[in-house]
Amino acid sequence: MFAITREKQRKVEVVTGRAELTGAHRARVEGEDGAREISFDHAILAVGSQPASVPGLPEGDPRVLDSTSALEPEEGVGRLLVIGGGIIGLEMAAVYDALGSEVWVVELLPTLMPGADADLVRPLARRIGKRYGGIHLETKVTRVEALEEGLRAHFEGAKAPDPEIFDRVLVSVGRRPNGARIGAEEAGVRVDDEGFIPTDEQCRTNVPHIFAIGDVAGEPQLAHKATHEGVVAAEVIAGLPAAFDASVPSVAYTDPEVAWVGLTENAAKESGVAYEKAVFPWSASGRALGIGRSEGTTKLLFDPESRRVLGAGIVGPNAGELISEVTLAVELRADVEDLALTIHPHPTLSETVGFAAEMANGTITDLYVPKRERSG
Repeated sequence: MFAITREKQRKVEVVTGRAELTGAHRARVEGEDGAREISFDHAILAVGSQPASVPGLPEGDPRVLDSTSALEPEEGVGRLLVIGGGIIGLEMAAVYDALGSEVWVVELLPTLMPGADADLVRPLARRIGKRYGGIHLETKVTRVEALEEGLRAHFEGAKAPDPEIFDRVLVSVGRRPNGARIGAEEAGVRVDDEGFIPTDEQCRTNVPHIFAIGDVAGEPQLAHKATHEGVVAAEVIAGLPAAFDASVPSVAYTDPEVAWVGLTENAAKESGVAYEKAVFPWSASGRALGIGRSEGTTKLLFDPESRRVLGAGIVGPNAGELISEVTLAVELRADVEDLALTIHPHPTLSETVGFAAEMANGTITDLYVPKRERSG
């Protein structure tokens, strides 16, 4: 039977099954007991993404995990190899490390968490470098052999290790959008070569009554972005003048956490955007010292002329919580003085945001910073 539930208060019917578009106003859902045709006036495509794979791995071996199956960790995973040092791979590495596994991370590029500013990743790299069995950058896993005693991985690179046997191998090399798997062409919906469905600021596809949100609609592939896009799409369908125009914070739930929002230094340098920055080290934070986690950093980027906050990066425990204040500052087009004059409770990690703003403003008393002339 179809699994059908009704949300009485909102008059929503939920149909569970595998759906494909069969026309501009039709979809077909394959359930356990057959198929069902559904017609619609508007549709929101929220079909997500799937883990990307790499060649040379044993097919069908349950010891080879992806970012979905790894969410059901088993006890007694002695040695885990993580292929891919991006956000998801490092998040899952932190989980298995906390469960007592010996974790190895192999990344093809010369840095962990590619795309994030290097100064934010550095404290994380230092901490896990002491805890994990091995972190190998600029290294490729060429093949994995399925043996009775484990999975033997072979490596390639200037500093590649010798073959090693692991209990589990986690493949975390990104995710591929599902745009090409839903019969989009039957409805005339355009899908690009990567599987993304292009949308406008109202989350519309090229077919005006069909919308797309979440991973399938483009980067960043984050749940909180999808949620806000869903609100926009629903409001547009309801006739409201909505549009998606927001700063989306990114958080890596590692230990320590890494979070950023708005302009990054990497992006500023690539695009030639003028910026200044203020960095407050958590070694001068009373709360960070009190909890024994002084490795963190809070960084603000701001416009040299207007002093408007352009972006921020935070590394340390609860960075994902702290980034929200700066996200609001970016959205409100606040300047560093606004943050500096905001009273933060003491002693808290949130003070580091205010202290970084005070450093930018030249008013900090918790650290001695030589005065410098403001530009402009």
